[in-house]
Amino acid sequence: MQCKVFVIDDDKELLQVIRHYLENHGLRVTYSSNPLKALKTLTSAKKDKPDLIITDAEMPKLDGFAVCKMVKSAPGLSKIPVIIISGKKISERDILNGYNKGADDYLLKPFSFPVLLAKIKILLTRHEACDKNRQTIKKWNMFVDCDERVLKIKGKNIKLTRKEFDLLNILLSKQGKIISVPYLLEAIWGYDPALYNDSHTVEVHVSSLRKKIGQNIAKHITKITGHGYKME
Repeated sequence: MQCKVFVIDDDKELLQVIRHYLENHGLRVTYSSNPLKALKTLTSAKKDKPDLIITDAEMPKLDGFAVCKMVKSAPGLSKIPVIIISGKKISERDILNGYNKGADDYLLKPFSFPVLLAKIKILLTRHEACDKNRQTIKKWNMFVDCDERVLKIKGKNIKLTRKEFDLLNILLSKQGKIISVPYLLEAIWGYDPALYNDSHTVEVHVSSLRKKIGQNIAKHITKITGHGYKME
């Protein structure tokens, strides 16, 4: 299934460039140059909601920070990843403001389109945004609510860090397949495998996850030396 990206930017020329680039790379794109109309469209949609939202920071009447805050506080939209892009709001204070409003990533203009695409793919993977049918997983006396990020084992809540939950989610969603360390580093931590490929980061989190979920479930996580990990 194609993932759907909603792009909001009052720069109509850039809007079309982003649209064409993403469509040429297999994404379904809807867009708007009017943030007020965009929010109305988002909040009124009962079906076919976007899997990810990209919004410009500087727009008249309603800026990208306000858009992000409203999306993150709206029922049915709050789980959707948001990327803020900006050519003027580029200070550390601006970027932190974006994250404080709930942004999942912040990208400065002019940006590389391959980098934008990579960030989109990472967020879609991390949030399992395209996998609408896997909202909950039940097996081995374990209940996983992917949307609410809740894990219960034998009815007891198990507290995981965000990285540990993402790791468990990916292992379960790709059960039976070998998942490489570079893939995990990119999907969960957002690292560029060409620049960072330290397997120790993954090993530490796998070890911590094993301890928290207990031996009966942990035994299904297998390390494939020289390749990665697999949930049997």
